Amino acid sequence: QVQLVESGGGLVQAGGSLRLSCAGSGRTFSGYSMGWFRQAPGKEREFVATISWNGDRTYYTDSVKGRFTISKDNAKNTVYLQMNSLKPEDTAVYYCAATRRAWPIERLADFGSWGQGTQVTVSS
Repeated sequence: QVQLVESGGGLVQAGGSLRLSCAGSGRTFSGYSMGWFRQAPGKEREFVATISWNGDRTYYTDSVKGRFTISKDNAKNTVYLQMNSLKPEDTAVYYCAATRRAWPIERLADFGSWGQGTQVTVSS
């Protein structure tokens, strides 16, 4: 399994931007497809975005399409989530996750490795 550490969360006003990073350990990181999930207080963890191992495919939940962009830099063992036009409803703990399962992948159960999460708070 790969070890994952998220960073980049924080407090931002509505309409602002943040870029989350997720650093992975190990030489096999390039072989993993990656996902971002989020969990708001009192709610279940939900899918946000996913990217294939080589970056040629991406998939987003409808509520973030056109605002969030997932990307992967295998040379740096890092996956990113660029979040623009943030809304208060985007407030949550954001988690990155890794999987070797075949595409398509968007369910929590598809992912075997998880980071510890980073808090994103969007004020109105």
